[in-house]
Amino acid sequence: MAKTIDQLVRIAAAGGGMHIDANGKTADQMVRIASAASGKGATINIINSSKKTTDELVRIAAAGNG
Repeated sequence: MAKTIDQLVRIAAAGGGMHIDANGKTADQMVRIASAASGKGATINIINSSKKTTDELVRIAAAGNG
């Protein structure tokens, strides 16, 4: 069963790392997840990111502190 964005944010905020498929997720949703992960040092690996613009990917990376 797929997790909701809110569930993924909660997992990331608790320090859980994950692989995220960018298909079907907005840049804003990805920013929320990356931001939550950065506070605990969790690693988020984004797959299928080729449809995101460079600016969107930069925003996501900045939210996650790189």
